[in-house]
Amino acid sequence: MDSKDLNILAILQKQGRIAISELAARLNMSDTPCLRRVRKLEQTGVISGYAAQIEPKEVGLNVVVYAFVRLTENSDHHAERFETAMQSLEQVMECSVVTGAHDYVLKIVASDLLSYESFVKKSLGSLNCIAGIESTVVLKQNFSRNTLPLKNL
Repeated sequence: MDSKDLNILAILQKQGRIAISELAARLNMSDTPCLRRVRKLEQTGVISGYAAQIEPKEVGLNVVVYAFVRLTENSDHHAERFETAMQSLEQVMECSVVTGAHDYVLKIVASDLLSYESFVKKSLGSLNCIAGIESTVVLKQNFSRNTLPLKNL
């Protein structure tokens, strides 16, 4: 990956719907080589997809919670079962394996605290591989980045 590829990625992160002709012009390239580079980035998995960024509160998702989860035992079987279950739950936006007192941290969205409580009891609570859940409610999100710092590479 060279500087042209990094510049393509930096622009596409902020403007995923930009026309190839405009992208090429901004990079001082012709359309065909620019398109070829974009396709290669897509085929190699560097670009994993394109999506609209939606403001959660504008669609009624007013609560963000970080849930710290401990499993009943640290085994491949329990981890696989938990991770598969988390992928099927639309409210779980992120699921990460962490070090320390917990095994996972989840980023969960909900319309309000009552719906989060219901989610914990009905969805997470139904998994017998979970030993404990500690929740931290986000009071105010100052900012959230959806772009990677590619200029420093």
